[in-house]
Amino acid sequence: MNVLFVCSRNKRRSLTAETIYKNNAEYNVRSAGTEPSARIKLTTKLIDWADIIFVMEKNHKKRITENFREQSNDKHIIVLNIPDEYQYMDEELIEMLKTSVEEYLAE
Repeated sequence: MNVLFVCSRNKRRSLTAETIYKNNAEYNVRSAGTEPSARIKLTTKLIDWADIIFVMEKNHKKRITENFREQSNDKHIIVLNIPDEYQYMDEELIEMLKTSVEEYLAE
């Protein structure tokens, strides 16, 4: 399964999620950001690649559906509701990600 994590700048939340899950043999994991200043910018190719997309906030889903309308039409996009108030690999962030994501990956 190809799993894509998305936040704004791809420096904290989505990058932490990618780091947590990248060594799991069951998943191919990548991350990206919606902002022009993102470390890795979200692209059509990444959306096409993904089987499931996790976004940190509602506005990330909105940007995907507006900017990549055709590619995101049939994609399962899950909003995790994780605010941008954590540092990369923050213990509380890791716990929130695992708790939120696991139920969807178990399906």
